[in-house]
Amino acid sequence: MNWLALSALAIVAVAASIGIIRKWHRDKVLLTPTEKEKLTLKLTEWKASWYMFRGNKLGFSGFVILIAYIIIALFAPWISTVGDPMETSNQEPEHADWDNPHPPTLTPSPYTGFVHPFGTDNIGRDVFSMTLYGARASMAVGLFATLISVAVGVTVGLLAGYFGKYSDEILMRFTDYFLVLPWFPLMIILMTVLGQTFMNVIIVIGITSWPSTARIVRSQVLTVKERAFIERAKAIGAGDAHTIRVHVFPNVLPLVFANTVLLISIAIFTEAFIAFFGLSDPDMVSWGTILENAYYFGAFDTSAWWWVTPPSIAISLCILSFAMVGYALDEIYNPRLRSR
Repeated sequence: MNWLALSALAIVAVAASIGIIRKWHRDKVLLTPTEKEKLTLKLTEWKASWYMFRGNKLGFSGFVILIAYIIIALFAPWISTVGDPMETSNQEPEHADWDNPHPPTLTPSPYTGFVHPFGTDNIGRDVFSMTLYGARASMAVGLFATLISVAVGVTVGLLAGYFGKYSDEILMRFTDYFLVLPWFPLMIILMTVLGQTFMNVIIVIGITSWPSTARIVRSQVLTVKERAFIERAKAIGAGDAHTIRVHVFPNVLPLVFANTVLLISIAIFTEAFIAFFGLSDPDMVSWGTILENAYYFGAFDTSAWWWVTPPSIAISLCILSFAMVGYALDEIYNPRLRSR
């Protein structure tokens, strides 16, 4: 997971550097007067959107919860009571007066010295630490799978809505095909063929969750491309690629952004769902794998509630917070919802 994040940051840094160099070579300045004016207007719009978002109590509450999740994911090794719950040396051994799974206790273990506020699982792993580390995997899956989904969905939606006719017909029928496919059997097939690795989980979720984005983008493009400024751009000789990049895409971006937040919550739930059925990476600690192990080793039958409750609450609260933020953003960027 660390190398995945570093790779993404490296790609972004290289792309940004290339863009800055090309712009400097073309304009001899980083920002032209016109670009400064546009940036000022954009900052004003963002500031107004932030005030509206902050005034939405549910959306802002969800945002605070998400910040807490991000902090937990980033600082899990320092917050957890056990450095790495997957390490054998950090697991509680079975003894005459210590049974696994063990209920929560704030008393240090006489064998390892660790405190287990959420108890241990069947092999002595600390549930509290696994729940914290699970935030890293689940948030990473939600972010990177959504990036794949949005990239595919936005591309399909832009091309279908802008060019129309045969392109629209072909791309939308392709989208409909993905919409009617049962997503769970499809994921079973893909995970079986590709293999149960963390990267494949991200890819499978990403390539099966893009149709809704494509539909939203297409519907918005159909309205944007009929506006007067699009006709003026074409009249002065702007090409299709320039028109899409400069005029069409910025006008659909706010709705894409609001939809992206909701897609992250769906991706997190999907990862937990497929992990619960044993289709995720068994070597990766996520909320879904914790629940899968708890079910497989009889936590539900033995009333080991401390093994099941923390990851369940973590999943529910995380999905709820994303949904709260997503609906608040949708209300801000959708004038029809804002006028109600």
